[in-house]
Formats: sequence, C-alpha cells, structure tokens
Amino acid sequence: MAIEPIVIGGIPVPDSRPVFLAVLGVHVLAGTVCVIAGATAAFFRKRRGPHPRAGRVYYLSFIVVFVSLATLSVLRWPANTHLLIIGTIAFAAAAVGVLARRRRGWNWPRVHGAFMGVSYIGLLTGFYVDNGPNLPLWRELPPASFWVLPTIVGVPVVLIALRRNASSRSASSGSRRDPSRPPRPE
Repeated sequence: MAIEPIVIGGIPVPDSRPVFLAVLGVHVLAGTVCVIAGATAAFFRKRRGPHPRAGRVYYLSFIVVFVSLATLSVLRWPANTHLLIIGTIAFAAAAVGVLARRRRGWNWPRVHGAFMGVSYIGLLTGFYVDNGPNLPLWRELPPASFWVLPTIVGVPVVLIALRRNASSRSASSGSRRDPSRPPRPE
C-alpha cells in the first residue's frame, strides 16, 4: 500500500493513513495546549496559583506531545528523525526542570526556569522546523532560520526572566530578613 500525502488546511501532511492522521490530531491538540500553557506559566509570577497549574498542564501535555511524536516518527521512519531528536532534547529539558522543582536542590529556581525555557524553545523549534516552510511569512525565510530563530529570540527572553525572577526573590527575601542575623546560605 502506497502512502499518499494530503493537504489539510493548506499544510501538506505526508501520510494519509488513518492511524497517522489520528496520532497527528492528538499531537497537534497537545502541542497547542503545550504552547498556551507554557506561555501562561512563563507570564505569571512564580508562586502558588496560575504558574504551577499552567506548568503542570505544560508538562502533562508535553508528555502527550512526546509520545505522539515518537509514534509519528516510527510511522515515518527515518523521515522524522530530526524532529524526534529535537523533541527528545526538549522533553528531557522539561523533565529536568520538573525534577529541579520537585527536589528543590541548590539554586533550584534558576535550574527549573532555565530548563523549562530550553524545553519551550525546543518545542517551538520543532514546530517551525516542521511547519515553517508552509506558514505565511515564515515560508519567505531561509530554512536555517527555522532552526535558529526560536533560540535567537528565546534565549534572551529566558535570561531576562531568570534575572528578573532572581532579583525579585532576593528583594523579597531581603526585606523580611532580620538585619542583625547573618544571611542564610543558598
């Protein structure tokens, strides 16, 4: 049986088999939830409430994205190998970020923020590498830009967020500290 490509919503889909399309549908839905939840977690203050709730949704939806990516990669092996590599790195970064938060070891807020930022950049990189050639404006860019633009834009944003979060933590913790007592080691 020959695998026939189709076009859905103006975007070419390389495989028309029902199992591929079903897994792709789950992947797209989970990826959309992941992008929205990740942006939401990044936007809110890093305390109880919306940030951890959105972070949990991000990580759980990323699990679905990764499992569906692995399934799609097996169905199209070896054509999606590069996407599987990007997804594996991004998912591993998210897992490290979640573990840093749960274990609360040395400097955990920075480790958590940095790795979650890397995972979000990887998520967007995978999306643009796969879909950039079919998106308005993006299709005008050279193919290498799909690989590097998410990092070029994302790394400074993550660094600014890490700096801002660190300064807000030290400012708030410093204001409650008794000046007669030495500072606690971090």
